[in-house]
Amino acid sequence: MAEHNILGKAGEEEAVKFLMSHGYTICHRNWRRGRKELDIVAEKEGELIVVEVKTRKDTLFAQPHDAVTPLKVRRIVQATDAYLRFFKLDLPVRFDIITVVGEQNCFTIEHIKEAFYPPVS
Repeated sequence: MAEHNILGKAGEEEAVKFLMSHGYTICHRNWRRGRKELDIVAEKEGELIVVEVKTRKDTLFAQPHDAVTPLKVRRIVQATDAYLRFFKLDLPVRFDIITVVGEQNCFTIEHIKEAFYPPVS
């Protein structure tokens, strides 16, 4: 496995631990439906939280959350719609980003709640 994939998996694991330590229930990790994917789907206080995780070794060139482009947002929203339909859920949804910066055993985590809203079509 490539180094960036190993780092990404470690970052996602740290994000899950972070969420659980803050009272979130993890419903799914890397949920896929066709070509659509959601990194983490969690629930807290009757709200479904879709979390996009961005892991980077450092921030020399850009902040991790900058990688969540408008195209990526559209894809996450489409995947969330597929998730809601597949599980027949009727819950309010919140879209968060968790950035994980550093190396294994030495990560800095930032949780950006309500990082974006579904675009109006």
